[in-house]
Amino acid sequence: MNHINGSRQPICKPVTHIIFDLDGLLLNSEECYHKIDEVVIGKYGKKVPDDLFLQILGFSDIDCARKIIEICDLPTTPKQYQNEVLRHTYLLRDVKLLPGAERLIRHLALHNIPMAIATSSGRESVQNKLHNHGELFSLMDHIVMGSTDPEVNFGKPAPDCFLVCAKRFPDIPNPEQCLVLEDAPSGVTAARRAGMQVVLVPDERVTLKQREGATQVLNSLLEFRPEDFGLPAFDD
Repeated sequence: MNHINGSRQPICKPVTHIIFDLDGLLLNSEECYHKIDEVVIGKYGKKVPDDLFLQILGFSDIDCARKIIEICDLPTTPKQYQNEVLRHTYLLRDVKLLPGAERLIRHLALHNIPMAIATSSGRESVQNKLHNHGELFSLMDHIVMGSTDPEVNFGKPAPDCFLVCAKRFPDIPNPEQCLVLEDAPSGVTAARRAGMQVVLVPDERVTLKQREGATQVLNSLLEFRPEDFGLPAFDD
């Protein structure tokens, strides 16, 4: 058993394909989203609750809107809230890469490991997030954007996003051949329901209980060891 972050976790099995989440794993988008929520929620004379981040972590755009309206008691509809957020997605163009993200992506690309992104976000927000990172993310086979993808019927923690992502690889791997890298507990549940192993790189506010189910739990992508899953090790 692996002992990571003080917990006992399943033995890692070899994989051939990698599926990344986007927000909070590869991109540090929380600060940008916080600014957007402050603007939109502030229009109704309300403040962003301190624990809002954990309550909406990993959910689709529309499910985030529903939850925020409920938590903040806003006099609007999920669709209206979502439209308000979309008006401010230009702020997402400032988003930065998280530590270890570029190193891992380029390493996997160098060794011709098939990889893709399965995010709960929709097309417009993803386009803004990748605005300054187009070359790096062009190394992905494809990107599944759950909130606007017609084949993704249900958002995380349902497995749809990951299953759709897997079947779009040219060789269509079996679920057990895929490794998911996530930052959200809902993503861990979704990956497990899809029959995939999952590495969790959580925010420090994610509880120990919420980390259960992950094959590995890491503090950062800098700690990820590809060889644990039968992939080529880093040269350095």
